[in-house]
Amino acid sequence: MKKTEVREQTEIRVKGIVGFIEKRVTPFGTGAKVDCPKEYLGRRVYLVILRD
Repeated sequence: MKKTEVREQTEIRVKGIVGFIEKRVTPFGTGAKVDCPKEYLGRRVYLVILRD
């Protein structure tokens, strides 16, 4: 699997937000996943990684 570059920033501005979901990343095979409701299939999403 190709590794995606993560750019570290402290602020992000996004227009046209439909909703906000906070979830934990869980293991999935040799990678990881974040569960999302089926109603958002095919939508473009942003994954924001937070410091613990």
